[in-house]
Amino acid sequence: MGSEGIRKPKILCLHGFRTSGQILKTQIHKWPQSLLDNFDLVFVDAPFPSQGKSDVEGIFDPPYYEWFQFNKEFNEYTNFDECLKYIEECMIKHGPFDGLLGFSQGVALTKVPRVKFIVIIGGAKFRSSWVVDKAYSPPIACPSLHFLGENDFLKKHGLELLESCVEPVVIHHPKGHTIPRLDDTSLKTMTDFIEKIKKICEDNK
Repeated sequence: MGSEGIRKPKILCLHGFRTSGQILKTQIHKWPQSLLDNFDLVFVDAPFPSQGKSDVEGIFDPPYYEWFQFNKEFNEYTNFDECLKYIEECMIKHGPFDGLLGFSQGVALTKVPRVKFIVIIGGAKFRSSWVVDKAYSPPIACPSLHFLGENDFLKKHGLELLESCVEPVVIHHPKGHTIPRLDDTSLKTMTDFIEKIKKICEDNK
């Protein structure tokens, strides 16, 4: 509860490929604590142990996990349905949740029903037609906040993802595939988004 007894929006946070909930929690704390204090953040590990080398080895300690597997062209996926089922189970076990936050591969799973908003960091639109049909048909109608890095190798597909969202708000940053620190402009954009979703959550109690 907040200082005035108002329940904070509760967010399920989904980490990136071959990382973990604890790693995402550390990465998110680049953001001001005053901003994070607006939410009740819940971090979970993906269902599958890492099946290869993690890009964060030597930076963050293992264990590492992955949500699903994919081929080199990123257009064929394995264990995707199992992963969606796992997320649903997490939402029941730890919820109810108002929103979802996903970084990189975790973004793939933000099309789960019954949430009022999503935050997408370094996301990309899927390239498999059957997954696209599942994930973006109909378009994602709830408010969405997108972080797009100028040097992110997934930027092109992140821009494509915007087309599948009805109310996208975009924060551009100069970094690559990472969770960026917030400058004054992006902090204001995020603060405005927070005020919007807090009102939505309050109105839909």
